[in-house]
Amino acid sequence: MDCQNLISHHFYHPGLSQIKIAGVALPLRYGFRSSRISLNRKPDAFAVQGKDISLSHVKGNHNRDGESLSNSQAITKKGIVLRRKKGKERHFWQKRDSAGSGRKAHNLVRIISDLPHEKEAVYRALDKWTAWEVEFPLVAVVKALKKLKSRNQWLRVIQVAKWMLGKGQGTTMATYDTLLLAFDVDGRVDEAESLWNMILHTHTRSISKRLFSRMISLYDHHDMQDKIIEVFADMEELGVRPDEDTVRRIARAFGRLGLEEKQKLFLKRYQCKWKYIHFNGERVKVSRHTLEEDE
Repeated sequence: MDCQNLISHHFYHPGLSQIKIAGVALPLRYGFRSSRISLNRKPDAFAVQGKDISLSHVKGNHNRDGESLSNSQAITKKGIVLRRKKGKERHFWQKRDSAGSGRKAHNLVRIISDLPHEKEAVYRALDKWTAWEVEFPLVAVVKALKKLKSRNQWLRVIQVAKWMLGKGQGTTMATYDTLLLAFDVDGRVDEAESLWNMILHTHTRSISKRLFSRMISLYDHHDMQDKIIEVFADMEELGVRPDEDTVRRIARAFGRLGLEEKQKLFLKRYQCKWKYIHFNGERVKVSRHTLEEDE
């Protein structure tokens, strides 16, 4: 007798129009995987390792210690743990992919490299390059500036940076530093001073030590010792401590101007008390005062 006839033989009643069976215990010799099968299985039930478990048993379960389980875990009678698969999270606030900025920067460098040195021609090409952009391609322009800087094309760096600042974009300390360096190499001290005065009046309390060092280095390259002292006075007023290279430039400026007393006071206050020397093939940290006494 097969399984269906066995069930009908034991549970059939002629007066019943419907048969509702909660569960039937079957012996293992009939080849069933589970010792209990449900004939009125709900549509939201699912099987895990041969066990029929409905979703209603997952929610609100507790372990043996009475602690409630989270919605992502539940324990069956046989110790089977069900885990809910987490869906892929979507973050709509993530910034857009900028993978194409490198290609745009390369295209920009290629366009302006073939142009004459006239400012009008360069600006016209740059405006045409951004004509179909929804937003200003700031990342691409910054990458293009880095490429031009690595190629020592300082005139192009000045033109692109001034065009970008004229659009009200890229007003950062890194852009100012790149432009001041280009002015220094190209010998445009007057334009560098104009830019520096604008930075002082606009970003008084947020000027970095790097920009101060850049301006002092520019004046030192063009032998403008009095300007170095002026920039150092601004640093001291804003509480910006110079680095070691800037300290040497300022001390040299005091010496060239014949201000030996101020030079000594300056070195005593700002010169580092420690110095690294090479001794027996190793880099050793020693006191600068001890070295001066030995000399």
